[in-house]
Amino acid sequence: MKLISQGAEAKIFHIRDKIVKDRIPKGYRHPQLDNQIRRRRTKSEAKLISKALALNINVPKILADPGSSRMIHMQFIEGDRLSETLNSYPEKKQFKVMQQLGEQTALLHKNNIIHGDLTTSNTILSKDKLYIIDFGLGFISTKIEDKAVDLHLIKQALEAKHFQNHEALFKNFLKTYKDKTVIERLTIVEKRGRYKH
Repeated sequence: MKLISQGAEAKIFHIRDKIVKDRIPKGYRHPQLDNQIRRRRTKSEAKLISKALALNINVPKILADPGSSRMIHMQFIEGDRLSETLNSYPEKKQFKVMQQLGEQTALLHKNNIIHGDLTTSNTILSKDKLYIIDFGLGFISTKIEDKAVDLHLIKQALEAKHFQNHEALFKNFLKTYKDKTVIERLTIVEKRGRYKH
């Protein structure tokens, strides 16, 4: 069992051909309440991934129902994390990958699945197929605003980590995303973000 990542919410382990995501206890919460919250969030994340999978969206397969556990066992996707490799791809490949991401995000949003942390760190390219991972902050919502925030997150990630040609990358994302109402709302979300600083 190899620890491959640790964030504020969970530890991610790689065991043979699978990934185990274990939610970290929060010391500031009452242990009983903490257990309930972690189990609820684990169950919710597994449900979102299963729903996305049923819609033919490229996400890891859930290998076991978490039940009352705080762990998710899922398929290990071998490939390149875009946050680390996108900049090294030829331009044509970069654009193709962003078009795939736009298409996959559109499918999520069409079915009211909000990722909640849509960045290049949560995308893996495996044999030219793009996968979206880590739905830990995801939820179901019909609100245009929530979908626009997902777009705002990916745009910010491109500006921060792939600044050399972030505008062209995002343009290619939008080429396949296509939902005009969400794209229009993105402008409002961005303006609001600017006024906060």
